[in-house]
Amino acid sequence: MNLVLRRLIPEYGMFLVLLLLCAFFSFVTYSEQSSTGEAGADQVASEIARQAKPADNVLIVTRRQTDDIRFADKLQRNLASREMQVAGVVQGEPQDARVAMERLLQENQKIDFVACSQASADWRVFANIPVDFPNFGNPRVVQPYVYYWPNFLKFDNLLNISNQISVIAVVAIGMTMVIVSGGIDLSVGSLIALSAVLSARIIRDFAGATDATTTGMTLACIIAILCCGAIGAFSACMITYFGIPPFIVTLAMMLVGSGFAYMLSEGQSIAAMPDTFVWLGRDASLFGLPNAVVLMVALYALAHLVMSRMTLGRYLYAVGGNREAARLSGVPVERVIVFAYVVCGLLAGLGGVVLASQLKSGSATYGNMYELYVIAAVVVGGTSLSGGEGKMPGTLIGAFTIAVIQNGMNLTNVESYTQKVVLGFVILGAVLLDQIRGRRYSA
Repeated sequence: MNLVLRRLIPEYGMFLVLLLLCAFFSFVTYSEQSSTGEAGADQVASEIARQAKPADNVLIVTRRQTDDIRFADKLQRNLASREMQVAGVVQGEPQDARVAMERLLQENQKIDFVACSQASADWRVFANIPVDFPNFGNPRVVQPYVYYWPNFLKFDNLLNISNQISVIAVVAIGMTMVIVSGGIDLSVGSLIALSAVLSARIIRDFAGATDATTTGMTLACIIAILCCGAIGAFSACMITYFGIPPFIVTLAMMLVGSGFAYMLSEGQSIAAMPDTFVWLGRDASLFGLPNAVVLMVALYALAHLVMSRMTLGRYLYAVGGNREAARLSGVPVERVIVFAYVVCGLLAGLGGVVLASQLKSGSATYGNMYELYVIAAVVVGGTSLSGGEGKMPGTLIGAFTIAVIQNGMNLTNVESYTQKVVLGFVILGAVLLDQIRGRRYSA
């Protein structure tokens, strides 16, 4: 039994915790659902076609919201393709539906079906149509089918979780390398802000602002990423060649990076961006996944290959496990440490570009507290703060664990202050488990 635990807990413990969290939030968010948008329109059109006669009229009633507008547009096209008559389309509030029905009465038009979205079907104006509008007879109110499903497991929600955690997860790759090598980097949050502001500033001032070309935007983003990599290299040099503790160096660079971000942005948000700038952060391409998520997966695959199959990865573990022993074994310790901090800086810069793309602007306030979330993702994923131990898949699981907890608490209406308390205890629990594991399950 002990041998089984020794194998399962280090390898699959956090993954099982993530599955349990998903199961818990699926259970507590299990509720009545109905299709929206074009899918709901298809259902309503099929149901009306099944019941309707050739001369029947349909009144379409929805709210003035994005999903409902798509619902109404698709439903009109569906009904037209089936050669059915649409008496009118109402998009607004219950009083708008009442006004439209009164107008149809005055025009001596009949209504055989009222096609509604799930929300508009519950309006009281449709509760007793035969009494309030006797000339209409008894028109049938048709709405999308009702079914039960967890809000947490909705496809859009799962995509939202992945997209929101993408920046933290990308930066956590570099942080994992730094912590595995025995260091820490507190500057990543400020570097995210600096990269976002610098790329936005270059696009606004030198690449044409809202008329910027793809080449101009790409060069601006590359410059911002390289600047963050240079700051990472500077931090590494202070640590390796001058012997300053990583905590102090990166704390100083956190302040420097934040200060530069405020200086470049002049304390304002830079929003003069072309619409195409959101391609990386918001648009989807491969299998309908957001580009930021595809980038995240690709980077984790590459990082896992480096850490598990390449000499450089073994060097990182060796330096973090015992720096002096690694030096005596011929490992180029200083260069390995420089590599870890440069990669961490570059990925923080990339995270800033992704965040700027998601928000279509650059601001010095971006990345606030991100260094703590990034470190939390790494630690929750099983990387030891003592160095020499950790895996990239574990970091990705740790990032998703934090994202699932936050998303689940949002869906269950837990207030933001309580969320911070819960996340604090999650981080503390992860470190405590790391200590217990190191004592009881080490070989």
